[in-house]
Amino acid sequence: MTTLRRIVVLGAGLAGATAAATLRDRGFDGDLTLVGEEPRPPYERPPLSKAFLRGEVTFDDALVRPYGHYEGNGIALRLGTAATAIDAGRREVQLAGGERLPYDGLLLATGARNRRPPIPGIDLAGVHQLRTADDAERIRAEAEPGRHAVVAGMGFIGCEVAASLRTMGLDVTAIDSGSVPLERVLGLEVGSALESLHVGHGVRIVHGDRVEGFHGVERVERVTTSRGRSIACDLVVAGVGVVPNAELASAAGVAASDGVDVDGSFRTNVPGVFAVGDVANHLHPGFGRIRVEHWRNAAAQGRAVAAMMLGDRTPYAETPWFYSDQYGRRLEYAGYQRGWDRIVVRGDVAAGRFLAFYLKDGVAETVVGIDRGPDVRRATGIVASRRPVDPSLLEDEDVDLRSLS
Repeated sequence: MTTLRRIVVLGAGLAGATAAATLRDRGFDGDLTLVGEEPRPPYERPPLSKAFLRGEVTFDDALVRPYGHYEGNGIALRLGTAATAIDAGRREVQLAGGERLPYDGLLLATGARNRRPPIPGIDLAGVHQLRTADDAERIRAEAEPGRHAVVAGMGFIGCEVAASLRTMGLDVTAIDSGSVPLERVLGLEVGSALESLHVGHGVRIVHGDRVEGFHGVERVERVTTSRGRSIACDLVVAGVGVVPNAELASAAGVAASDGVDVDGSFRTNVPGVFAVGDVANHLHPGFGRIRVEHWRNAAAQGRAVAAMMLGDRTPYAETPWFYSDQYGRRLEYAGYQRGWDRIVVRGDVAAGRFLAFYLKDGVAETVVGIDRGPDVRRATGIVASRRPVDPSLLEDEDVDLRSLS
Protein backbone atom coordinates (compact mmCIF):
# COMPACT_ATOMS: atom_id res chain seq x y z
CA MET A 1 0.00 0.00 0.00
CA THR A 2 1.35 3.45 0.83
CA THR A 3 2.30 5.82 3.62
CA LEU A 4 -0.28 8.37 2.41
CA ARG A 5 -2.83 9.01 5.12
CA ARG A 6 -4.40 12.25 3.91
CA ILE A 7 -5.33 12.74 0.27
CA VAL A 8 -6.90 15.90 -1.14
CA VAL A 9 -8.41 15.87 -4.63
CA LEU A 10 -8.83 19.30 -6.25
CA GLY A 11 -11.53 19.13 -8.89
CA ALA A 12 -14.84 17.32 -8.47
CA GLY A 13 -15.42 16.42 -12.11
CA LEU A 14 -15.29 12.96 -13.65
CA ALA A 15 -11.54 12.44 -13.19
CA GLY A 16 -11.40 13.63 -9.59
CA ALA A 17 -14.56 11.87 -8.46
CA THR A 18 -13.54 8.63 -10.17
CA ALA A 19 -10.12 8.79 -8.50
CA ALA A 20 -11.66 9.39 -5.07
CA ALA A 21 -14.13 6.53 -5.47
CA THR A 22 -11.41 4.20 -6.75
CA LEU A 23 -9.12 5.03 -3.83
CA ARG A 24 -11.82 3.75 -1.47
CA ASP A 25 -12.57 0.76 -3.70
CA ARG A 26 -8.89 -0.20 -3.57
CA GLY A 27 -8.74 -0.05 0.20
CA PHE A 28 -7.45 3.41 1.05
CA ASP A 29 -8.78 4.08 4.56
CA GLY A 30 -7.18 7.44 5.35
CA ASP A 31 -8.69 10.94 5.19
CA LEU A 32 -10.01 11.71 1.71
CA THR A 33 -11.37 15.11 0.67
CA LEU A 34 -12.84 16.03 -2.73
CA VAL A 35 -12.97 19.78 -3.44
CA GLY A 36 -15.05 21.26 -6.29
CA GLU A 37 -15.95 24.80 -7.28
CA GLU A 38 -19.41 23.88 -8.60
CA PRO A 39 -22.14 23.43 -5.99
CA ARG A 40 -23.46 20.33 -7.76
CA PRO A 41 -22.23 16.81 -6.99
CA PRO A 42 -19.74 15.34 -9.51
CA TYR A 43 -21.29 14.69 -12.92
CA GLU A 44 -20.30 13.70 -16.45
CA ARG A 45 -20.18 16.39 -19.14
CA PRO A 46 -20.88 14.55 -22.45
CA PRO A 47 -24.70 14.68 -22.03
CA LEU A 48 -24.57 18.49 -21.69
CA SER A 49 -24.37 19.05 -25.44
CA LYS A 50 -26.61 16.12 -26.30
CA ALA A 51 -29.35 14.33 -24.33
CA PHE A 52 -29.29 16.62 -21.26
CA LEU A 53 -29.44 19.76 -23.41
CA ARG A 54 -32.42 18.29 -25.27
CA GLY A 55 -34.17 17.41 -21.99
CA GLU A 56 -34.11 13.67 -22.70
CA VAL A 57 -32.24 12.75 -19.51
CA THR A 58 -32.13 14.27 -16.04
CA PHE A 59 -29.16 15.62 -14.13
CA ASP A 60 -29.23 12.53 -11.92
CA ASP A 61 -28.59 10.40 -15.00
CA ALA A 62 -25.24 12.18 -15.44
CA LEU A 63 -23.94 11.68 -11.89
CA VAL A 64 -20.54 10.01 -11.55
CA ARG A 65 -21.77 8.23 -8.41
CA PRO A 66 -25.18 8.32 -6.64
CA TYR A 67 -25.76 11.16 -4.17
CA GLY A 68 -25.09 9.07 -1.08
CA HIS A 69 -21.94 7.37 -2.35
CA TYR A 70 -19.45 9.90 -1.03
CA GLU A 71 -20.74 10.16 2.52
CA GLY A 72 -21.30 6.42 2.64
CA ASN A 73 -17.66 5.83 1.72
CA GLY A 74 -16.12 8.44 3.97
CA ILE A 75 -15.28 10.91 1.21
CA ALA A 76 -15.57 14.49 2.47
CA LEU A 77 -17.23 16.55 -0.27
CA ARG A 78 -16.37 20.26 -0.28
CA LEU A 79 -18.61 21.59 -3.06
CA GLY A 80 -19.03 25.21 -4.06
CA THR A 81 -15.53 25.73 -2.72
CA ALA A 82 -12.55 27.20 -4.55
CA ALA A 83 -8.92 26.43 -3.75
CA THR A 84 -6.87 29.62 -3.75
CA ALA A 85 -3.31 28.38 -3.16
CA ILE A 86 -1.14 25.30 -2.77
CA ASP A 87 1.73 25.37 -0.29
CA ALA A 88 3.86 22.49 -1.55
CA GLY A 89 6.43 22.93 1.24
CA ARG A 90 3.89 22.62 4.05
CA ARG A 91 1.75 20.25 1.99
CA GLU A 92 -1.39 22.32 2.46
CA VAL A 93 -4.18 23.56 0.21
CA GLN A 94 -5.72 26.90 1.06
CA LEU A 95 -9.43 27.34 0.39
CA ALA A 96 -11.39 30.52 -0.20
CA GLY A 97 -12.05 31.97 3.24
CA GLY A 98 -8.65 30.97 4.56
CA GLU A 99 -9.17 27.36 5.66
CA ARG A 100 -6.17 25.09 5.08
CA LEU A 101 -6.36 21.39 4.21
CA PRO A 102 -3.21 19.37 5.01
CA TYR A 103 -2.29 16.53 2.68
CA ASP A 104 0.25 13.77 2.16
CA GLY A 105 -0.93 13.29 -1.41
CA LEU A 106 -2.53 15.93 -3.64
CA LEU A 107 -4.35 15.11 -6.87
CA LEU A 108 -4.95 17.95 -9.33
CA ALA A 109 -8.06 17.26 -11.41
CA THR A 110 -8.91 20.92 -12.00
CA GLY A 111 -9.98 20.41 -15.62
CA ALA A 112 -10.28 23.25 -18.09
CA ARG A 113 -12.38 26.34 -18.71
CA ASN A 114 -13.83 27.83 -21.87
CA ARG A 115 -11.83 30.41 -23.74
CA ARG A 116 -13.58 33.76 -23.53
CA PRO A 117 -12.54 35.78 -26.57
CA PRO A 118 -12.62 39.60 -26.29
CA ILE A 119 -15.53 39.98 -28.73
CA PRO A 120 -17.69 43.11 -28.28
CA GLY A 121 -21.10 42.21 -26.85
CA ILE A 122 -20.07 38.82 -25.47
CA ASP A 123 -21.68 39.74 -22.12
CA LEU A 124 -25.12 40.34 -23.67
CA ALA A 125 -27.98 38.16 -22.46
CA GLY A 126 -28.54 35.30 -24.86
CA VAL A 127 -24.83 34.77 -25.62
CA HIS A 128 -23.88 31.42 -24.13
CA GLN A 129 -20.91 29.15 -23.71
CA LEU A 130 -21.31 25.51 -22.70
CA ARG A 131 -19.21 23.93 -19.98
CA THR A 132 -21.45 23.23 -16.99
CA ALA A 133 -24.89 21.80 -16.30
CA ASP A 134 -26.05 25.33 -15.42
CA ASP A 135 -24.90 26.49 -18.88
CA ALA A 136 -26.86 23.69 -20.54
CA GLU A 137 -29.99 24.52 -18.56
CA ARG A 138 -29.75 28.20 -19.53
CA ILE A 139 -29.44 27.30 -23.21
CA ARG A 140 -32.32 24.83 -23.00
CA ALA A 141 -34.54 27.47 -21.36
CA GLU A 142 -34.08 29.74 -24.39
CA ALA A 143 -34.14 27.03 -27.05
CA GLU A 144 -37.76 27.34 -28.13
CA PRO A 145 -38.83 25.80 -31.45
CA GLY A 146 -38.80 28.33 -34.27
CA ARG A 147 -36.19 30.58 -32.69
CA HIS A 148 -32.96 31.28 -34.53
CA ALA A 149 -29.67 30.22 -32.94
CA VAL A 150 -26.15 31.03 -34.09
CA VAL A 151 -23.46 28.50 -33.22
CA ALA A 152 -20.01 30.09 -33.32
CA GLY A 153 -17.38 27.42 -33.95
CA MET A 154 -17.96 23.94 -35.35
CA GLY A 155 -15.61 21.86 -33.24
CA PHE A 156 -17.04 18.72 -31.68
CA ILE A 157 -19.07 20.61 -29.06
CA GLY A 158 -20.30 23.11 -31.64
CA CYS A 159 -21.37 20.29 -33.96
CA GLU A 160 -23.20 18.50 -31.14
CA VAL A 161 -24.94 21.67 -30.00
CA ALA A 162 -26.00 22.51 -33.57
CA ALA A 163 -27.42 19.00 -33.96
CA SER A 164 -29.27 19.19 -30.64
CA LEU A 165 -30.76 22.61 -31.39
CA ARG A 166 -31.97 21.47 -34.81
CA THR A 167 -33.49 18.37 -33.20
CA MET A 168 -35.27 20.70 -30.77
CA GLY A 169 -36.83 22.60 -33.68
CA LEU A 170 -34.65 25.71 -33.85
CA ASP A 171 -33.27 27.33 -36.97
CA VAL A 172 -29.48 27.12 -36.77
CA THR A 173 -26.73 29.06 -38.51
CA ALA A 174 -23.18 27.93 -37.79
CA ILE A 175 -20.14 30.16 -38.31
CA ASP A 176 -16.85 28.34 -38.77
CA SER A 177 -13.38 29.43 -39.78
CA GLY A 178 -12.65 26.27 -41.77
CA SER A 179 -13.77 25.01 -45.17
CA VAL A 180 -15.73 22.18 -43.52
CA PRO A 181 -16.54 21.37 -39.90
CA LEU A 182 -13.52 20.09 -37.96
CA GLU A 183 -11.21 20.57 -40.93
CA ARG A 184 -8.11 20.92 -38.72
CA VAL A 185 -8.87 17.67 -36.86
CA LEU A 186 -10.44 15.50 -39.58
CA GLY A 187 -9.37 16.99 -42.91
CA LEU A 188 -11.48 18.02 -45.89
CA GLU A 189 -12.75 14.60 -46.96
CA VAL A 190 -14.04 13.43 -43.58
CA GLY A 191 -15.13 16.94 -42.60
CA SER A 192 -17.26 17.00 -45.75
CA ALA A 193 -19.22 14.01 -44.45
CA LEU A 194 -20.12 15.99 -41.32
CA GLU A 195 -20.94 18.98 -43.51
CA SER A 196 -23.41 16.90 -45.50
CA LEU A 197 -24.95 15.52 -42.33
CA HIS A 198 -25.60 18.98 -40.87
CA VAL A 199 -26.73 20.58 -44.11
CA GLY A 200 -29.04 17.62 -44.70
CA HIS A 201 -30.71 18.42 -41.38
CA GLY A 202 -31.15 22.08 -42.21
CA VAL A 203 -28.13 23.78 -40.60
CA ARG A 204 -26.84 26.78 -42.57
CA ILE A 205 -23.04 26.82 -42.35
CA VAL A 206 -21.00 29.96 -43.01
CA HIS A 207 -17.44 28.95 -43.85
CA GLY A 208 -14.16 30.82 -43.65
CA ASP A 209 -15.50 33.47 -41.30
CA ARG A 210 -15.39 34.49 -37.63
CA VAL A 211 -17.68 36.35 -35.25
CA GLU A 212 -16.62 39.97 -34.90
CA GLY A 213 -19.39 41.26 -32.64
CA PHE A 214 -22.63 40.51 -30.81
CA HIS A 215 -25.24 43.25 -31.00
CA GLY A 216 -28.47 44.08 -29.19
CA VAL A 217 -30.03 46.44 -26.66
CA GLU A 218 -30.57 44.21 -23.63
CA ARG A 219 -29.94 40.84 -25.23
CA VAL A 220 -28.31 39.61 -28.42
CA GLU A 221 -30.26 40.37 -31.59
CA ARG A 222 -27.67 39.84 -34.32
CA VAL A 223 -24.14 38.70 -34.98
CA THR A 224 -21.65 40.40 -37.29
CA THR A 225 -18.66 38.64 -38.84
CA SER A 226 -15.19 39.61 -39.99
CA ARG A 227 -16.31 39.28 -43.63
CA GLY A 228 -19.16 41.74 -43.20
CA ARG A 229 -22.13 39.45 -42.65
CA SER A 230 -24.96 40.43 -40.32
CA ILE A 231 -27.05 37.53 -39.00
CA ALA A 232 -30.21 38.09 -36.97
CA CYS A 233 -30.64 35.69 -34.07
CA ASP A 234 -32.39 35.00 -30.77
CA LEU A 235 -29.51 33.28 -29.02
CA VAL A 236 -25.86 32.32 -29.57
CA VAL A 237 -23.75 29.40 -28.41
CA ALA A 238 -20.04 30.13 -28.78
CA GLY A 239 -17.46 27.35 -28.67
CA VAL A 240 -13.88 28.44 -29.28
CA GLY A 241 -11.87 25.95 -27.26
CA VAL A 242 -10.71 25.60 -23.67
CA VAL A 243 -7.78 26.52 -21.43
CA PRO A 244 -6.41 24.06 -18.83
CA ASN A 245 -6.78 25.26 -15.24
CA ALA A 246 -3.08 25.02 -14.41
CA GLU A 247 -2.45 28.42 -12.80
CA LEU A 248 -2.84 27.23 -9.20
CA ALA A 249 -0.35 24.43 -9.78
CA SER A 250 2.10 26.65 -11.62
CA ALA A 251 2.09 29.21 -8.79
CA ALA A 252 3.08 26.40 -6.42
CA GLY A 253 6.11 25.45 -8.50
CA VAL A 254 4.51 22.59 -10.42
CA ALA A 255 5.84 22.39 -13.99
CA ALA A 256 3.17 23.27 -16.54
CA SER A 257 3.20 23.52 -20.35
CA ASP A 258 -0.27 23.40 -21.91
CA GLY A 259 -1.52 21.88 -18.69
CA VAL A 260 0.23 20.31 -15.72
CA ASP A 261 3.20 18.21 -16.82
CA VAL A 262 3.11 14.64 -15.49
CA ASP A 263 5.11 11.49 -16.16
CA GLY A 264 3.76 8.08 -17.12
CA SER A 265 2.51 7.59 -13.56
CA PHE A 266 0.80 11.02 -13.35
CA ARG A 267 3.45 12.39 -10.99
CA THR A 268 4.43 16.04 -11.26
CA ASN A 269 7.88 17.45 -10.51
CA VAL A 270 6.68 18.27 -6.96
CA PRO A 271 6.75 15.36 -4.47
CA GLY A 272 3.32 14.10 -3.48
CA VAL A 273 1.48 15.98 -6.24
CA PHE A 274 -0.27 14.17 -9.12
CA ALA A 275 -2.51 15.38 -11.97
CA VAL A 276 -5.07 13.73 -14.27
CA GLY A 277 -7.86 14.55 -16.71
CA ASP A 278 -8.22 17.63 -18.89
CA VAL A 279 -5.52 19.52 -16.99
CA ALA A 280 -2.85 16.80 -17.26
CA ASN A 281 -0.15 16.97 -19.93
CA HIS A 282 0.70 13.29 -19.75
CA LEU A 283 3.86 11.55 -21.00
CA HIS A 284 2.32 8.65 -22.93
CA PRO A 285 4.67 5.78 -23.89
CA GLY A 286 3.28 5.59 -27.42
CA PHE A 287 2.22 9.12 -28.36
CA GLY A 288 4.64 11.25 -26.35
CA ARG A 289 3.42 14.20 -24.31
CA ILE A 290 -0.33 14.65 -24.83
CA ARG A 291 -3.26 16.39 -23.17
CA VAL A 292 -6.65 14.81 -23.85
CA GLU A 293 -10.00 16.46 -23.05
CA HIS A 294 -12.43 13.59 -23.36
CA TRP A 295 -14.74 11.59 -21.10
CA ARG A 296 -13.09 8.18 -21.36
CA ASN A 297 -9.65 9.67 -20.72
CA ALA A 298 -10.86 11.37 -17.53
CA ALA A 299 -12.48 8.21 -16.21
CA ALA A 300 -9.59 5.91 -17.12
CA GLN A 301 -6.94 8.25 -15.74
CA GLY A 302 -8.95 8.70 -12.55
CA ARG A 303 -8.93 4.94 -11.97
CA ALA A 304 -5.26 4.60 -12.92
CA VAL A 305 -3.95 7.41 -10.71
CA ALA A 306 -5.74 5.96 -7.68
CA ALA A 307 -3.80 2.73 -8.16
CA MET A 308 -0.55 4.64 -8.65
CA MET A 309 -1.07 6.75 -5.53
CA LEU A 310 -1.38 3.45 -3.65
CA GLY A 311 1.87 2.04 -5.02
CA ASP A 312 1.20 0.70 -8.54
CA ARG A 313 4.01 1.74 -10.93
CA THR A 314 2.56 0.43 -14.20
CA PRO A 315 2.79 3.28 -16.75
CA TYR A 316 -0.54 4.44 -18.16
CA ALA A 317 -0.63 3.45 -21.85
CA GLU A 318 -4.32 3.44 -22.83
CA THR A 319 -5.01 4.63 -26.38
CA PRO A 320 -7.17 7.77 -26.31
CA TRP A 321 -10.72 7.25 -27.57
CA PHE A 322 -13.88 9.32 -27.70
CA TYR A 323 -17.22 9.50 -29.45
CA SER A 324 -19.63 12.13 -30.72
CA ASP A 325 -23.36 11.63 -31.38
CA GLN A 326 -25.03 13.87 -33.96
CA TYR A 327 -28.55 13.28 -35.36
CA GLY A 328 -28.38 9.67 -34.19
CA ARG A 329 -25.12 9.04 -36.05
CA ARG A 330 -22.07 8.02 -34.04
CA LEU A 331 -18.54 9.19 -34.75
CA GLU A 332 -15.72 7.42 -32.90
CA TYR A 333 -12.07 8.43 -32.78
CA ALA A 334 -9.13 6.41 -31.43
CA GLY A 335 -5.54 7.61 -31.19
CA TYR A 336 -3.81 10.96 -31.06
CA GLN A 337 -2.39 12.85 -34.03
CA ARG A 338 -0.70 16.18 -34.57
CA GLY A 339 -0.77 15.90 -38.35
CA TRP A 340 -0.85 13.38 -41.16
CA ASP A 341 0.55 12.90 -44.65
CA ARG A 342 -2.11 10.47 -45.91
CA ILE A 343 -5.70 9.50 -45.17
CA VAL A 344 -6.78 5.97 -46.09
CA VAL A 345 -10.53 5.27 -46.24
CA ARG A 346 -12.30 1.95 -45.79
CA GLY A 347 -15.91 2.25 -46.87
CA ASP A 348 -17.84 5.04 -48.57
CA VAL A 349 -17.46 8.62 -47.32
CA ALA A 350 -20.30 9.81 -49.55
CA ALA A 351 -22.63 7.24 -47.97
CA GLY A 352 -21.57 8.44 -44.53
CA ARG A 353 -20.48 5.07 -43.12
CA PHE A 354 -16.74 4.52 -43.21
CA LEU A 355 -13.39 4.31 -41.45
CA ALA A 356 -10.59 6.79 -42.05
CA PHE A 357 -6.99 6.10 -41.03
CA TYR A 358 -4.68 9.08 -40.55
CA LEU A 359 -1.13 8.02 -41.43
CA LYS A 360 2.17 9.75 -40.71
CA ASP A 361 5.28 8.10 -42.20
CA GLY A 362 3.25 4.92 -42.68
CA VAL A 363 2.07 4.72 -39.04
CA ALA A 364 -1.65 4.97 -38.29
CA GLU A 365 -1.82 7.81 -35.75
CA THR A 366 -5.61 7.72 -35.48
CA VAL A 367 -8.66 5.96 -36.82
CA VAL A 368 -12.03 7.69 -37.19
CA GLY A 369 -15.27 5.89 -37.92
CA ILE A 370 -18.85 6.91 -38.52
CA ASP A 371 -21.38 4.22 -37.57
CA ARG A 372 -18.59 1.62 -37.53
CA GLY A 373 -17.93 1.27 -33.84
CA PRO A 374 -16.90 -2.42 -33.85
CA ASP A 375 -14.38 -1.70 -36.61
CA VAL A 376 -12.93 1.24 -34.68
CA ARG A 377 -12.36 -1.10 -31.75
CA ARG A 378 -10.74 -3.68 -34.02
CA ALA A 379 -8.50 -1.00 -35.52
CA THR A 380 -7.40 0.47 -32.17
CA GLY A 381 -4.69 -2.18 -31.91
CA ILE A 382 -3.21 -0.94 -35.20
CA VAL A 383 -2.98 2.57 -33.77
CA ALA A 384 -1.61 1.37 -30.44
CA SER A 385 1.12 -0.72 -32.07
CA ARG A 386 2.91 2.40 -33.46
CA ARG A 387 4.16 0.29 -36.39
CA PRO A 388 3.90 1.02 -40.15
CA VAL A 389 1.02 -0.69 -41.90
CA ASP A 390 0.25 -1.38 -45.57
CA PRO A 391 -2.37 1.19 -46.69
CA SER A 392 -3.87 -1.23 -49.22
CA LEU A 393 -4.74 -3.61 -46.37
CA LEU A 394 -6.36 -0.83 -44.37
CA GLU A 395 -8.76 0.03 -47.19
CA ASP A 396 -9.60 -3.57 -48.12
CA GLU A 397 -12.93 -4.52 -46.51
CA ASP A 398 -12.04 -8.22 -46.81
CA VAL A 399 -9.00 -7.87 -44.53
CA ASP A 400 -9.66 -8.49 -40.82
CA LEU A 401 -8.40 -5.37 -39.05
CA ARG A 402 -7.40 -7.42 -36.02
CA SER A 403 -4.84 -9.26 -38.16
CA LEU A 404 -2.99 -5.99 -38.81
CA SER A 405 -2.28 -5.14 -35.18
